[in-house]
Amino acid sequence: MRALVVEDDAGIAAGLAASLRAAGYAVDVCGTVASAWTALAVEPFDVMLLDLGLPDGEGLDLLARLRRLGERPASAPPCPRPDMPVLIMTARDGVSDRISGLDSGADDYIVKPFDANEVLARLRAMLRRAGGRSRPVIEHGELVLDPAAHTVLRAGEPVTLGAKEFALLLTLLQAKPQVLSKARLESALYGFGEALESNAIEVHVHHLRRKLGEHLIKTVRGVGYFVPRDDTAQGRAA
Repeated sequence: MRALVVEDDAGIAAGLAASLRAAGYAVDVCGTVASAWTALAVEPFDVMLLDLGLPDGEGLDLLARLRRLGERPASAPPCPRPDMPVLIMTARDGVSDRISGLDSGADDYIVKPFDANEVLARLRAMLRRAGGRSRPVIEHGELVLDPAAHTVLRAGEPVTLGAKEFALLLTLLQAKPQVLSKARLESALYGFGEALESNAIEVHVHHLRRKLGEHLIKTVRGVGYFVPRDDTAQGRAA
């Protein structure tokens, strides 16, 4: 999962980014409206954490601009994502401020100072709703993935996954049965400044197949990877 943190306070941004990365997110940080819009235009972020008072403008204006893109043609480019979940994080604690933020298109609103664990819980809830899930865990055949606990069970037995392996599995399970390209998976797992080997996704897929079963992740040659709707689903795969 890839998160964009839009926050001009360097200390808050750094602490939040560290907490998100520890939870398995790929994170990018922007300190202005302009730089945030540039980032949104080139990467399909999964979620945005948005401060309101920014040096070059209002976070609510950025949010309104993003939501207006929902009226564009279906053939428009995939970035920015107008339906991306957005969490407002601000020191403005008035009821009218909360109402304005939510009515402007935010999915949730949290007041500073906040606890990082609460932010993570709110993000999980937002992403769960965005994915049409009601349960906090994701089940697929004999697998049970818990985003909050960062655990995976296979037939009731715990499976140890690396951070990127867990993030890749979560991304594929949330998107199933959609085929995700290698580029889309790379953007979900790695931020702008992270080193990325050319075969990183292939290596992670290999490890997941070894730990969770060869038939879990399918390859569509020349297109990408996907997890079938259930263990018996078939696809044009190798």
